[in-house]
Amino acid sequence: MNHLILAYAVNDALPLFTQEDLSALTHINLAFGLVKDGLLDLSQLTHLDLLPVFRQWNPQIKIVLSIGGWGAGGFSEMAMTAAGRQAFSGSCLEAVERLGLDGIDIDWEYPCSSQAGIASDPRDRENFTLLLQALRERLGDRILSFAAGAGEYFIEGTQMPEAARIVDYVQLMTYDMRNGFTRQAGHHAALRASQGDASPTNTVDIVEMFHRAGVPWDKLVVGAAFYSRRWTGVRDENHGLLQPAESVGEGGPCYSDLTGEFLQQGGFTKYWDEDAQASYLWNGSEFISYESPEALARKCQYVREAGLLGIMYWEHSCDRTHQLLQVIHRELGEK
Repeated sequence: MNHLILAYAVNDALPLFTQEDLSALTHINLAFGLVKDGLLDLSQLTHLDLLPVFRQWNPQIKIVLSIGGWGAGGFSEMAMTAAGRQAFSGSCLEAVERLGLDGIDIDWEYPCSSQAGIASDPRDRENFTLLLQALRERLGDRILSFAAGAGEYFIEGTQMPEAARIVDYVQLMTYDMRNGFTRQAGHHAALRASQGDASPTNTVDIVEMFHRAGVPWDKLVVGAAFYSRRWTGVRDENHGLLQPAESVGEGGPCYSDLTGEFLQQGGFTKYWDEDAQASYLWNGSEFISYESPEALARKCQYVREAGLLGIMYWEHSCDRTHQLLQVIHRELGEK
């Protein structure tokens, strides 16, 4: 099967794309449009003039507008009424037609939850489905997708079987599985569980969870992290893995910042967790979880073996070496 290779790119990342990058990708998700006064707002995206260049470099590329992101509100209020959903979906169609886009990706983080500091309501569960249906009716056969948080909470906050039937694919954010709420150092984007870790904070467990909830294997896109998570004040046992930390898992360096000089200055040693099929750095008190080329290759191999649709990554500007995208292309690109 032809796999999706999808890049999330914030506005400042768009000028960083190369012709080689475009040849390795099938999709770009523009991050982000917002919901403002119930309608689509594109004020964050100021490099849309580059889209014709991207299409010249790769005429087959699909360019999709992602709407939302962490801390982006307005969804619950807009989706509460049929009139609100219709007005919003109409503004999305207008933007798609005006800019020549290939579809819309909804990144509502998260229905029925205010953990990102946005409004929520128990009715979000049904309204999420109704919003997707309104967008499908407006967009026709254009791409419609959504990004899903990697946990049971997202399934509980949505009508997953109905939502999955409406969209073309579901993008699982299989990163940040240990995050800014977690004081246990560990992998944030691992393929499998570390020895002794009973929590479902790994890609395989999340994929199987969403499949049981009603998403077909061939509609699932897993996520890769081009950035790290970092814990400090970690107990010096087991190279810090699964140990308590004084900090939560804060955003760490981007992949391209994990240079030899960075490792040397911080006294870090690279480690490989064969059980989790994931890499990490440790210096005696600080633990950094990141996706290495080897870990990413294993994740791509799993995508092939499990019959999944593809892989997406957050975020393009975090690897200025372009090495990780080339690993994905080597493993999943058309032969």
